[in-house]
Amino acid sequence: MRAHRHMVVGKMMTVEARQLFRLGNEVLAFRFTATMSDRAGEAPQERLSSPARLKLWLHAAGLGVPDVSPAELQDALTLREAIHRAGLAVTVGRRPDPGDAAILNRAAAAGQSSPTLDENGLAVWNLGEETPVPDALGVLAADAIHVLGGPDRDRIKACDGPGCAGLFLDTSRGASRRWCSMNTCGNRVKKARLANK
Repeated sequence: MRAHRHMVVGKMMTVEARQLFRLGNEVLAFRFTATMSDRAGEAPQERLSSPARLKLWLHAAGLGVPDVSPAELQDALTLREAIHRAGLAVTVGRRPDPGDAAILNRAAAAGQSSPTLDENGLAVWNLGEETPVPDALGVLAADAIHVLGGPDRDRIKACDGPGCAGLFLDTSRGASRRWCSMNTCGNRVKKARLANK
């Protein structure tokens, strides 16, 4: 079977992707959940509003696919929301809902991708030619399972930024990080404090 090869690291992000998506989260699965922004605010923003947008995000994440169908977009949104709900459960010391765990497990099991090193020594994902989107979703689900069920699960937090609730892995020395991104949510809070002085 021929496979599509897609870089995981070292890939230049397109200008369009950087304008549309928050791509700075260290955890791939949490970067995926950030495609719905301002989750706890008054007007959550859906960034994956079309199959073309999902294709663009997957490309920016190193999981480029030739095309995305409307049904595959719906599968991606279902997976994304299951990851987010499971992550929120973990942040408060609860087990993920069995239904959400089942969604993650099914997506991970359906994916047939394999990581390899390319000729330059860079990590790439080999996505199947016939099932590239399910394979890409399998990578995202496996990443979520690894983080949500792994040894660092106690370091998963939800952002304190107003309206955000984005997930992140707090790797700070004192586990005192409060925001998913200092450049976005952290700066908003600091600007708001300065404006109120």
